[in-house]
Amino acid sequence: MKHILITGGAGYIGSLLTSELLRLGYRVSVLDSLLFGGEAIVPFLHHPNFHFVKTDVTEPRAVKDSLKDGWQKPDAVIHLAAIVGFPACQAVGKQVAWKYNVDSTKMVFEQAADLGVERFVFASTYSNYGLSPDGKPVTEESPLNPQSLYAETKIAAEEFLLSQKDSSTAPLLFRFATLYGLSPRTRFDLIVNQFVLEAFTKRVLIIYQRGYSRSFVHIRDVARGVIMGLEAEQSKIRGQIFNLGTDNGNYSKDDIVALVRKRMPEVEIEYKDLTFGGDMRDITVSFAKIKSVLGFDTTLDVDDGIRELLFALKTGLIQNPTDTRYRNAQFIVQ
Repeated sequence: MKHILITGGAGYIGSLLTSELLRLGYRVSVLDSLLFGGEAIVPFLHHPNFHFVKTDVTEPRAVKDSLKDGWQKPDAVIHLAAIVGFPACQAVGKQVAWKYNVDSTKMVFEQAADLGVERFVFASTYSNYGLSPDGKPVTEESPLNPQSLYAETKIAAEEFLLSQKDSSTAPLLFRFATLYGLSPRTRFDLIVNQFVLEAFTKRVLIIYQRGYSRSFVHIRDVARGVIMGLEAEQSKIRGQIFNLGTDNGNYSKDDIVALVRKRMPEVEIEYKDLTFGGDMRDITVSFAKIKSVLGFDTTLDVDDGIRELLFALKTGLIQNPTDTRYRNAQFIVQ
């Protein structure tokens, strides 16, 4: 039975990934500082294959010390813990963002390598591409043009991991598209989720950066993609970067608005101009590599995500969706 260690396992991606791995028969250790609470992993506490350690990944022995309870070394580490998103990084500043997103990645990887872990899966972002200079879909080989501190930290972490591709611990890097959908720790500071929440609670959407194109992927498909990376032959993934998403997930903001209004036609739309030093992505992304190498494709689309989010809000499954625990930062731009 393989053992997977997840840093940030109580978060948006990590909590759902933990659930899926346990369902598939893996042993799972979660390391998390519980910055946004731990309710998402409470259902797993009595599972015989689940192990939780409250720790901060900036601690130099966080991974090694997690094995003191008699759990064997992990077969793979999935490193999700980070200050995620440009507003959150801007809020804490460069020094803190670098500590959590770059320095901690180095420490976690080095501990994994010392332990003889077979592979190291890193969560990165398509924010690294920034703006497409020629308007063509960006691939894993496209030049990087970060538009935010968040992207700068992810690129620096990627550069370190790619320099370790000959290590006994094989690095695998995923650049996620913008996520949407429900998880045990849902976020409402992501475009699709935020649009649905605003439309449901206020019956009006205020849209900035109209016409900007971005790429979207359901969180359940992200979990599937990461697991496919865990299970792929090491020769296919060592030192590789994969955009994780689908060509069908490339939408403009107007497209997303239209899909929201399909479910809530009464919602009014207001457009405003805003210039700011933030995450000015306007790109289309190619996902041909992950499809050809790993055989990955998505099973859900944005309309599926909107439908499930609306169901959760209408039925009261999520009681206080505007609570701060459902967002990584308070200021977001639609």
